[in-house]
Parts: sequence; structure tokens; C-alpha cells
Amino acid sequence: MSTTTSTNPAVQAIISGSAPHPARLAAASGMLPLPQSDLLEVLVALRQSEDSEIATAAKGTLEELSPEDLLSAAKSDESAGSVLEYIAILPETDRQIREALILNNNTPDESIASMAASTSDGSLLELIATNQQRLVRFPEIIEAILANSDRPPEADRRARETKREFFEKERGAQQIAQELRTRGKTAAAEFFESATTEGLSIADAWLLAEHIEVSDADLDSSWLPSERYEDLPPETAEERAANLKRVLEFEQTEKGEVPPERLTMIRHIMFMNVKDRMKLAMKGDREARSILIRDSNRIVSTGVISNPRITDQEVENVASMRTVTAEVLRLIAMNRNWARSYSIIHALVRNPRTPVPTVINTLPRIHSKDLKNLTINRNVSEAVRRQAQRLFEARTGA
Repeated sequence: MSTTTSTNPAVQAIISGSAPHPARLAAASGMLPLPQSDLLEVLVALRQSEDSEIATAAKGTLEELSPEDLLSAAKSDESAGSVLEYIAILPETDRQIREALILNNNTPDESIASMAASTSDGSLLELIATNQQRLVRFPEIIEAILANSDRPPEADRRARETKREFFEKERGAQQIAQELRTRGKTAAAEFFESATTEGLSIADAWLLAEHIEVSDADLDSSWLPSERYEDLPPETAEERAANLKRVLEFEQTEKGEVPPERLTMIRHIMFMNVKDRMKLAMKGDREARSILIRDSNRIVSTGVISNPRITDQEVENVASMRTVTAEVLRLIAMNRNWARSYSIIHALVRNPRTPVPTVINTLPRIHSKDLKNLTINRNVSEAVRRQAQRLFEARTGA
């Protein structure tokens, strides 16, 4: 079954093959009323269909696309990676389209590497070389630039500098950290120094440092009085792999297909050791927090809600999740500031993962109409429904 970026059920059914043949043929002919991004994803998938009639129709529809259509897709943040990959391999696309592909974060790294290897346009090679984060994430692009005889001096210089800084280790981590401080990224520099000292590669540490926003001076580790960094238990490779699988499954369940860049970051994070994951949980930005809140290690996930930059809206979202540990939900309920937010405590009492004693203690603060709804909510435990019923009857005299 092919994977899809679109969350449209009709698109998923067509690409997976579960839709009826007439519907798939209509889609291949461009006759279904779908948004342009969805239609292109369908067409690109169906051009490789085992049904020759459908594959021929899809190829014909794609060939009818105008340069304007291709440019619009190449620029769009909604375009699937498969669509951008398809456009990248077309033999006669103009410079504008290729430039848009290079600038689009959804374009697969492999496509950029292929373009870097084959283009004779020096200005495109320069544009590719300016995206240092992509080069570090996918070093094959660096090698493709350096192997291209048409590379201009500026592209050559940038590629060689990135290779030297992040892969040849001719410059120390301290020097890179100093550059981060010069850019005003003190928290990132602190993380980078400690992460590389403790064994994380320079490339991985740099990638993660981009998501650090809390300085050591702003941390409050009083929530962890009995467990120091040095005392955190080690994990086996199997445990880390299981944790990664768990986080990815939850991500796919809640958000659908995981974009390539997000997938890369999740893998980098979940294969870090417990100590580094906990540091990232306490110091990372919203994206890092949204990954680590699902960590199966209690110390890591609770570190997220101790992050001083976490917002009330994030906490409300966490309070609704069924993919977080019960300890996280209990600690949210214990926080005086968050307990003042009705939307947060209401989410907690409706979450079947929240410990029953925590819910029982919170119920007196729930509005009567919401108590009544809880009495018939089959997602919560019988004990919670009974207590909600008692409180509702006591308030209303029923």
C-alpha cells in the first residue's frame, strides 16, 4: 500500500487501491473535484498503477500540466514529497521551477542531491549550497556538488566549508559553539557543547541545537530532587528502537503521514540517550516538546512539562492526549497555575489515561453541565462516572 501525505479519505482510498475502479480511473483522468495538491499526489501515484488503463490515463493527465501548474506545485508547502520528486525528474523544467523545488522544504533530499549532480546551472548549485541544514542532514548533496564539474566557486566554497565543519572535524565543537553564541543562541551553544562532549556527533548536535530555546540559567530542576543526570539508567538499543516505534505510531495516529523532515528529527531525538533527551525536553522548542512528551521514559516526558517555555495551549493539548504517561497528567493536575485553567482540568477529567484519584479530586471544580456529560461518557472509568453522578445530583437536588 502506498503512503499518502494527504489526509483526504478519498485520496487515501484511491492511492491505496481500495476505491472502485471507476473512481480511480476518473481520478487518473483528472475528473474528480480535488484540491490541486491532492490531485497531483493522486496522479503521481496512479502513473505507476499495475492497471495499465489507469496508469496511461494518469500519465496523460500529468503531461497536460502547464509550466504554470508545475511552478505553482513546486512552490506550494502543501505539495507532497512524491509530487516534488516527480517534478524534479522531468527533463525539461525551466529554471524557475527548479529554483522553487530547491527552496521548498518538502522536496526530498534525494531529489536535491540528484539535481546537484546533474545540473549545469551554477546559480542553482549556489542556491543548493546555501541551505546548510539540508547539507548537514543529507551529506550526499555535498558530494554531488563537489563532483559536479560545473560548480561555481561560491558553491564549491560553501560545500567544502560545510563538509569541513560538520564531517571532517577539523574545527572543534567549542569554535562552533562560539559562533552560535555570536549569533545570540546562547542556549543552543550550551546544548551543543554538552552534547558533543558526551558523544553526540557534531552533525546531530547541530541539528538538535537549532531546536533549543531555554538556557541553563532558566532551568528549574527542583522537580527532580532524587534523580540526577548522572544517575539516569542506561537504555539498550532495543529499548530505544521500541521507544522510537511507539512515538512514530502515536504521531501517525494523531497527525497522519509524518513529513520527511519531522521523521528525521524524531529519529535523531529518540536515539539519543536518556540524559540528552531529558535535557532536550527541558530546553527544547515546541517541536522538540511535541515529540518528547510521548517518550515512554517518565523522566523525559515529565521534563517536557517542566520546560519554562511550555504554553497553556500546549498543556491543554497534552491533557487531552491518550499517548502520554499517567504521571504527566497527574503532574499537570498538581500544578497550581494550570489547575486554574478550566479548559485544562476539563480535558484531564475526560482523559481515560488520567489516574482515577486525580480525576476524583478534580471533579468538584467541574461545571454541572460537564459533570452530567461525564456520567454518560463511556471513555472514562465507572468510578469516575459514578462520582460525577453523585456530585451532579448533590448540586441539582435530583
